[in-house]
Amino acid sequence: MGEQNPTSWKYTWKITNFSSLTQKKYYCEVFMIGGNAWRILIFPKGNEVECLSIYLDAPDSTRLPAGWSRSTRFRLILVDQDDYGCSKIKETEHNFSAGDSDWGFASFISLSEVYDGFRNGYLVNNTLTVVAEILAPQPPAENTRLAEPPANVPQATPTDTFDIYFTNLEKIINTAQSSPARGGSNAHDQKSALSTSEAPTLEEVEKAKQSLKECLSDIFKLNIKDRLAEAMSALSTAKSGLSLDQQKSVEAFWANFDEFTSDFLIFELDNAKFELEKFLKDQTLATMKKNHETHVSNKQLLGHLIQEQEELNKKLEDVKSRREKLMSDWEILMVESEEAKSGHKDLEKKVAEAEEKKRIAEERMSRSTTAWSNLKTQFC
Repeated sequence: MGEQNPTSWKYTWKITNFSSLTQKKYYCEVFMIGGNAWRILIFPKGNEVECLSIYLDAPDSTRLPAGWSRSTRFRLILVDQDDYGCSKIKETEHNFSAGDSDWGFASFISLSEVYDGFRNGYLVNNTLTVVAEILAPQPPAENTRLAEPPANVPQATPTDTFDIYFTNLEKIINTAQSSPARGGSNAHDQKSALSTSEAPTLEEVEKAKQSLKECLSDIFKLNIKDRLAEAMSALSTAKSGLSLDQQKSVEAFWANFDEFTSDFLIFELDNAKFELEKFLKDQTLATMKKNHETHVSNKQLLGHLIQEQEELNKKLEDVKSRREKLMSDWEILMVESEEAKSGHKDLEKKVAEAEEKKRIAEERMSRSTTAWSNLKTQFC
């Protein structure tokens, strides 16, 4: 069976053994959306074209009142089972009526593209998944009766839409988890070339040296810019106490001080943004993993509920059978009682007649007894 989602008005039909289908056309089972009956119609070899043909059909068209019509906007979706976002989607609108009860696309997609498993995921394990989405369902027409679903039509299961979505989600999760972690460069390494130097004069250079050491002890931060500038300014004016390499290092950094510090500040901002985005990405990944785990749990729960429903259905069938037997026995009891009642009335009449005969017989017996007694008196 397929599944109706009341919020999105969707119905999913999973068609198994697609390449083995031999009939010209196939219907899914009848499903209800917005109070109206629908079914999906496909031509697996194409409707007079070498394409997969897909339509939406109103199966109850011949049973609805004369002159009925149903204007509906809908989508037909051929699901890419490897990447739902690459699914083939076509949208249209049609005024369904008794004389025009199906509408869709004769050339929905070429058959060569359907069978091209290297470029898409339309046909996976010889199974095709088609979704009908009603965008503007109309109120049901009066006296609507459902048409019987055609025989030998592959049916969809209740969780097909969920399975397809969360299978793709699991692939995204696995891809995200297997991707190598990325990080920014180390600003401390970029500044490692900077070194301290002796002060041009003992007191000033010692102070500048200590300040520079403190500035260089960690990655560049905005709050050390002024201290670093003061130390570099003092060392850049030193006339002695620095080696030639130290002087060149100090002069090179001081000459481009604003540019270098700007680079560090930009890195600090970009690194903070990177950490924030990475944190948010990790949060969304954690949410996807949690939701996928819930999906797996829901499938297990659904299995238990289906089993429980089957057990209840068996009990219901047993109760129904016992009820039917009780009603049957009750009817037999009523028939037997009616026969007994009719027999009782007949016997009442016969008893009355027998009683009258008995009374007459008693009267005759009394007369005979008197005569018998008189005769006995005279001779005995």
